[in-house]
Amino acid sequence: MKSSIASVRQRFRPGIAPTLVVLMLLPLMIGLGFWQLSRGQEKQQLVDNYAQRRAAEPIGSEQLETSADPAFRRVHLRGTFDAEHSVLLDNRMRDGKAGVELLQPFHDQASGLWVLLNRGWLPWPDRRTPPAFATPDQPVNLVAWVYVAPGETFQLQGDPATVQWPRLLTALHPVALWTELGRSGFAFELRAEAGPGTYDTTWPVVAMGPEKHLGYAVQWFAMSLALLALYLYLGLHNAKEQRHGSRHESTQPV
Repeated sequence: MKSSIASVRQRFRPGIAPTLVVLMLLPLMIGLGFWQLSRGQEKQQLVDNYAQRRAAEPIGSEQLETSADPAFRRVHLRGTFDAEHSVLLDNRMRDGKAGVELLQPFHDQASGLWVLLNRGWLPWPDRRTPPAFATPDQPVNLVAWVYVAPGETFQLQGDPATVQWPRLLTALHPVALWTELGRSGFAFELRAEAGPGTYDTTWPVVAMGPEKHLGYAVQWFAMSLALLALYLYLGLHNAKEQRHGSRHESTQPV
């Protein structure tokens, strides 16, 4: 047993520093690869759920608050916009163009419920002038779907007494808006389908698709294999060099 271990040591000598580096990096890289695979599976389930529910018939607005899982459900709405409390979500890119998304409170007549309705994307090419938009005065009929953001969402920022409307934000949580306005409203954003008073409503389901997570996982696993192969090569090469040096010293005349 001891002789076999000694034989392995003679044939494989990677060194202490490379061994420590591999022990630290290899588990991390493999773990990141499996994490990307897990994220890809989550995104695929999200996309499948989205496609299934987007193909279903819209439900009535009165069913929103009683639904245990409202994500991506289509909803019939009829009501009016609150143009006074408009929010513009900044840094929204479409086809390489800068723009904003327009969100406004919407009062549904059938259920009496307030919802935060995203009317779509509109371009904002010149930041020296505010984005231009118009709001219908009369009640409108719309179909929208419930958007549930993956992960954490940001709260409404700023002091309500000092911040004017419309507000330019990077993200918005509907509950924070309802609390500020003193209204009882739906807890999730609704995204409008094409209809009266809407802008560009070609919504992406997720910012990063499942295929990208798979690609990242493959990259992490490939780097792990490359690191392991380099470690093995280094160990074998060092052992070979040491054996060669030992034989060279043994042949030197005394």
